[in-house]
Amino acid sequence: MIRTFVWALLAVAVAGCTTIERAGLPEPTLLSPQFQNVAKAQSARVDHSAWDQFLGQYLSTDAKGINRIDYGRVGETDRAKLRGYLDALQTVDTGALTRNQQLAFWINLYNAKTVDLVLQNYPVDSILKIKDGILPTGPWKRKVVTVGGEALSLNDIEHRIVRPVFKEERIHYALNCAAAGCPNLSPKAWRAEGLEAALAKAEQAYVNDPRGVRVGEDGTLVLSKIYAWFREDFGENESEIIAKLAKVAEPPLRAKLQGRSQVDQYEYDWSLNDAAAVDN
Repeated sequence: MIRTFVWALLAVAVAGCTTIERAGLPEPTLLSPQFQNVAKAQSARVDHSAWDQFLGQYLSTDAKGINRIDYGRVGETDRAKLRGYLDALQTVDTGALTRNQQLAFWINLYNAKTVDLVLQNYPVDSILKIKDGILPTGPWKRKVVTVGGEALSLNDIEHRIVRPVFKEERIHYALNCAAAGCPNLSPKAWRAEGLEAALAKAEQAYVNDPRGVRVGEDGTLVLSKIYAWFREDFGENESEIIAKLAKVAEPPLRAKLQGRSQVDQYEYDWSLNDAAAVDN
């Protein structure tokens, strides 16, 4: 009886923490009308080859299927190349890009800049430990890039451009926050060509990974906190979210989700997606 009571208290505390985290996230409101401009036909190209090369050299997959960056092995020459790629992205006229080009552009800019910020602060065991001012709260509010004359933070890109403009729930499977609990950092740059297939693949991979959805031996349903933080992007309530996940789940997981309407627990691993952190 006492043990049951203690576990109930812990569940309430965890749920409360997740609610507080959700409340602290920016609303998906448009930053500037300029970011709504979309070219009807491709009139410009963006070169993502430098990001491809970086990922090909420093990204690897561990035994649990987590894509990790070997931050400690990145030398100054390749750091400079990464900064050069980011500088080039900031000169792009996004209004000259098609919708899919723009979405690929923002995903790559967000992911590459996140890796750059980790490198600037490495060694660090979690992106949460990066100081924003005097507090180690992560770098998301800091203005770190400039596009179209607008100084942008990572939060601006995700919540004030990508989410309100594209209204694409699967963006949460593409943007990577350098955490082990996050959907995998893509091993290749995102591109307009094949974007729909890539988003579908990323969604399926995370839903069918224990980091995304897990049903314990005792029947406990555990979801990634992503589904709590961005609940409105996935469904109006937990029942809708579970039903949506079941459509993507592989048959064994789908069977365990049938008839479920509530989530028992939300989890997220904020440890850095650092190749050096893998315990072999």
